[in-house]
Amino acid sequence: MKNYPLLSIIGISLLVFLLWQLPYFGFIQYPLLLLGTWFHEMGHGLTAILVGGKFIYLEIYENGGGVAYSNVSASYLPFKIARGITAAGGLLGPAISGAILIASARNRISSKIALWLLIAIMVLSLCLWIHELLALIILSVFAALLFFIAILRVRNLEAFTLLFLGTQCVLSSYLQIGYLFTKQFERDGKIQYSDTQMIAAHLPGTYWMWAVLILLITMYLLYKSYRYYLKK
Repeated sequence: MKNYPLLSIIGISLLVFLLWQLPYFGFIQYPLLLLGTWFHEMGHGLTAILVGGKFIYLEIYENGGGVAYSNVSASYLPFKIARGITAAGGLLGPAISGAILIASARNRISSKIALWLLIAIMVLSLCLWIHELLALIILSVFAALLFFIAILRVRNLEAFTLLFLGTQCVLSSYLQIGYLFTKQFERDGKIQYSDTQMIAAHLPGTYWMWAVLILLITMYLLYKSYRYYLKK
């Protein structure tokens, strides 16, 4: 990885793409799908905290969906702005997290910091915000695997893990592109509004305009993180 960074990026990107396109990797796709949902819902919750609100808890469903419960009524921002930003946090959270993971793979020190920080956030979410058995099991397994990788101190393995998870996080936006351009959907017999529609309901613009903007930001973050990783 250290000697062939460009080949590493191409190989890992191809690996992530094939994992989601080929029908033989369902046993890998499913836990990665739930992990992507965790990043998404944590994006909502942590954004709510950043704008001065409260992150109550999150749910991850068997079908890969999820929801984060938060309250931004006490935010230091006007309610509509805080609500819109919190809705956007779930869509941009995976892209931002992925870009940070990719950039951190560039050297040994930043790799270690990123790995331990990700483990700490996972453990924190297990203790504070996750109550369902499925999510507890899946996230505990991921946290244990990352802990094992961190204590091994194998540089190439750390870099591969961060690049793989980072690429997976960023590209998860494209895997959910149908959801991005959806205004509303049905869950348990009730009409639910998508995140892009929630942004549009509280901030200027339409849901599809926000979907396009989020896709562009995601592409930019992926480009910048890869460029930083490849920088000599």
